[in-house]
Amino acid sequence: NVVRSSHAIRITVFLSLSSTRYPSTSSPKTQVAMISNKICQTCGRAIQWRKKWANCWHEIRYCSLRCRRSKPNKLDRKIEKAILEILTHKEKSTTICPGEVTQAIFGKEEWQKHMERTRQAARRLYADGEIEILQNGEVIDPSTFKGPIRLRKRIS
Repeated sequence: NVVRSSHAIRITVFLSLSSTRYPSTSSPKTQVAMISNKICQTCGRAIQWRKKWANCWHEIRYCSLRCRRSKPNKLDRKIEKAILEILTHKEKSTTICPGEVTQAIFGKEEWQKHMERTRQAARRLYADGEIEILQNGEVIDPSTFKGPIRLRKRIS
């Protein structure tokens, strides 16, 4: 049985204690292992546990081949730095649009094609605990949001 929650995946494995020499009449014992969700290092989305990764879960860092091929580079770090810099110059509860950051870096003409890269940077910063991602004034799950978002510095 697999039970998914927002922070961990609970896997129940049935172990049979019966052997050929000592047959057991009792029910199988259960062992519960907690497997934490991982965050993709490229896009910042949650990586869902898969049975085929049972033996190598500790090695998984990317959610897909696309993310593995386009690892974060200097430009991505520059976007992350720009988000944090703009947010530090604002009041603590003030939000910004990711488009503001993208326009500041790429200019008013080319900013739209780099918007997803900025959203990925925001998800990575959220995973690091630096910022919060809001939609309609409420903090949302960065792995599943759709539509316009706002960013703000994490309020402790």
